[in-house]
Amino acid sequence: MLNQVFKLSEKKTNAKTEIIAGITTFMTMAYILIVNPDILSATGMDKDAVFTATALSAAIATLCMALMANLPFALAPGMGLNAFFAFSVVIGMGYSWQFALTAVLIEGFIFIALTLLNVREAIINGMPMVIKNAVSVGIGLFIAFIGFQNAGIIVNNDATLVGLGDLADPGVLLAIMGILVTGFLLIKNIKGGLLIGMIITTILGVFVGKATLPVNPVSAPPSIAPIFMQFEWHNILTFDMLLVVFTFLFVDLFDTLGTLIGVSTKANMLDSQGRVPNAKQALMADAIGTTIGAALGTSTVTTYVESASGVAEGGRTGLTALTTGILFLTATVFSPIFTAVPAEATAPVLILVGLFMMSPILKINFDDFTDAIPAFLTIIIMPLSYSIAEGLTFGVISYVVLKTLSGKSKEVHPMMYIIAVLFVVKYFADHLAG
Repeated sequence: MLNQVFKLSEKKTNAKTEIIAGITTFMTMAYILIVNPDILSATGMDKDAVFTATALSAAIATLCMALMANLPFALAPGMGLNAFFAFSVVIGMGYSWQFALTAVLIEGFIFIALTLLNVREAIINGMPMVIKNAVSVGIGLFIAFIGFQNAGIIVNNDATLVGLGDLADPGVLLAIMGILVTGFLLIKNIKGGLLIGMIITTILGVFVGKATLPVNPVSAPPSIAPIFMQFEWHNILTFDMLLVVFTFLFVDLFDTLGTLIGVSTKANMLDSQGRVPNAKQALMADAIGTTIGAALGTSTVTTYVESASGVAEGGRTGLTALTTGILFLTATVFSPIFTAVPAEATAPVLILVGLFMMSPILKINFDDFTDAIPAFLTIIIMPLSYSIAEGLTFGVISYVVLKTLSGKSKEVHPMMYIIAVLFVVKYFADHLAG
């Protein structure tokens, strides 16, 4: 039955591989169950309720991805988007969290409309292969950077922005050990090496005080009543609402597109024309996730770049996403177990997945500077700006400008000109907001 529903044989995979991939994806992104409530609670939202909303929205959206698109991508409330929700809209602009949730709901409805009209799919198809390859590499560096930060190997440094952490710190040593252990498992081509590496690192973490086994592994999920369907309608026609919705739309749109393109490119899932399979269904799952997430009481739901960890384990179908979605549902009851995995155990996976994402760089023609410069800017800006969307912005604008100035405008898809203009408009909107 699984073979028929998810076309496992056609995708040259099997149930065991897909389930392991789904577990791996969940383990690398389960941190959102801890981080998202922490961030949104800064607005006055009930932290325990946000935990349940986070898990439920991630589960529903990921199950939609599995059953509608048959793709191995997982979704959850997005990092960066939750920070904008809390620190810009609520704390910075002074609006209520109900106002921010209303903006997310409007964003979700707009995304559903854009997806039905094939606008988002057209944007993906209009991206040139050089940008798609660069996005994969940039995401790889971005993921690795997140992993190094989570491990404490790379830390904030006032003098140079970033620097090495304390290599004698037990947590840092644990993460380094995790990289070596997981790396060895990969060298030996052991199936499920990333997941096994995480488990081993977590067990080692118990002995150095970085992980604690839960005494009571089962608990009832907290109620979402304090934040469920809490919308505020009297400010929806204001300029600030327009600005907030536009920002949510922009970041979510290009974060999602970047993730779909980058991870699909790495997995060799693009078709002969460089298109993401079932892109419309994938984007609809994302839009539904955002809409339902707003109703449940959380910030924008988006496709997660950590899906690359499951793809690296061989995940190629919706069975990977189905497994991840079920685990998010399970997390509402077994949260003490899932939150016991320390950042030092998931960081090695993120770092090594970053390595896996690098190979498309070999497909970039660095002898053609009209390709090389946009590709380089896409790759380098993502980790340095901590944003997939910003990397795409620099890459797309430079691609359009350099191709046009070099007399190669015929190589530029018309959609690319539209996207470049939208990026410029977005920056003007940011300037007005500032």
